Amino acid sequence: MNPQKRYEIFRRLRAENPHPTTELHYSTPFELLVAVVLSAQATDKGVNKATTRLFPVANTPAAILALGVEGLKEYIKTIGLYNSKAENIIKTCTILLEKHGGVVPQEREALEALPGVGRKTANVVLNTAFGQPTIAVDTHIFRVSNRTGIAPGKNVLEVEKRLERRVPKEFLHDAHHWLILHGRYVCIARKPRCGACIIEDLCEYKHKTIDDEDEKTTRKPQTKTARGTTVTKKRRSS
Repeated sequence: MNPQKRYEIFRRLRAENPHPTTELHYSTPFELLVAVVLSAQATDKGVNKATTRLFPVANTPAAILALGVEGLKEYIKTIGLYNSKAENIIKTCTILLEKHGGVVPQEREALEALPGVGRKTANVVLNTAFGQPTIAVDTHIFRVSNRTGIAPGKNVLEVEKRLERRVPKEFLHDAHHWLILHGRYVCIARKPRCGACIIEDLCEYKHKTIDDEDEKTTRKPQTKTARGTTVTKKRRSS
């Protein structure tokens, strides 16, 4: 894929959704960190249901630590792998209080030293909470990057590094969110909604689908604020 085509892809994604953000609900870097840790192998919707109950009660390292592992489990037991996640979050709260004054660090190395926090989680926090131009490659971004030809790679780290090199700088900060939303609602795994895609003519996927229903329906994604206010984005022709 040439740079001109790649630029136009992100220009269109920005025009459709100028201010993308995560669909996880949060109001502080710590809330975001907890939500992202909980989101591993879980849906954002499921995490939001749990944190809507948890955060009004405990949304600081000290408050969650006071709940203890068993107390925390009561709030997150609807989420997959909640036992190990509860233990990791409690350990993370202890480290944040002992080593970082209860504040979420803004350095990758310090974030990745926290239990349950890998490179992808660190990238989400660095990007969304602190505005750093990182790209957290999840299954959606990996699929979209390879399928469209934007930044093909054999593994998530390879895709991440290629995206960092190939995404024009003016789009780099928000590229993470655009690609996730595009993969979640349009370039879906089983049958991509090519007929409803604003970058269909630029995409290099060889097996594009044809579905008349895509042309009749209002196009997703719908953007959401950090607290869940929905703004519907109508489909635009390319």
